[in-house]
Amino acid sequence: MVRRIALFLAALVAAAPAFALDHTHKAWDDLLHKHVRYLAGGNASRVDYAGMAKDHAALKAVLADYASVTRAEFDGWTKPQQQAFLINDYNALTIEKILTRYPDIKSIRDFGSIFGNPWKDKFFTLFGEPATLDTIEHEILRKPGLYDEPRVHFAVVCASIGCPMLRNEAFTADKLESQLQDGMTRFLSDRTRNRYDPDSGKLELSMIFKWYGGDFEKGNKGFTSVKQAMSKFADQFADKPGDRAAVRGEKADIAFLDYDWSLNDAK
Repeated sequence: MVRRIALFLAALVAAAPAFALDHTHKAWDDLLHKHVRYLAGGNASRVDYAGMAKDHAALKAVLADYASVTRAEFDGWTKPQQQAFLINDYNALTIEKILTRYPDIKSIRDFGSIFGNPWKDKFFTLFGEPATLDTIEHEILRKPGLYDEPRVHFAVVCASIGCPMLRNEAFTADKLESQLQDGMTRFLSDRTRNRYDPDSGKLELSMIFKWYGGDFEKGNKGFTSVKQAMSKFADQFADKPGDRAAVRGEKADIAFLDYDWSLNDAK
């Protein structure tokens, strides 16, 4: 009898569902609501890293949950669930990386480009394997044929003023499309980073479009070139009808602005 009960209990344990990720990402969402500040009309943001440091235990708990996700579990999700998870993990890990040296850090590039490179350091695990931020961004999110989502460049954030803003909410599968589109619109609306110069007649864009311009040339999401992608946002770049027409008609040559790698700190 005792053996039967033991076998029954063992069967229950085996049948019990494994760790299931909260796809509302509430714990991460709470931290973002608390420590991310919007500015520039809502088109840029700053992170209260000092506040994040006080809530470091909560951040580590989020990252522990994300690290607990198995490959089998991930593969069973919808693509929007996968993308939301990867974007949130990337952004949370970037903040964790900054906190390892905060407040004695002025830029994420202070970690170095060879030794200590923040994007190539294996400072966390993904699906049980040592991984890097580049693993998430370039090997998964940007992998050709997987998601084919160029707007991801306005979702993953490198802790710098030149980056697209970190949202004060977590990405979720049910809002992913609107969040990605909104992120792109907000970034292109910030004329410190993207603008039309009526004097030169050039469309001055973030270096993101130089580094990753190829992602906008593949026809994904209707984008076939950087100029064509930007033509959809003419109203964000200029105020005068003639200037907007130049952008909309893809007649403006493109120039690239210097990238500001200063830490996106709220202090």
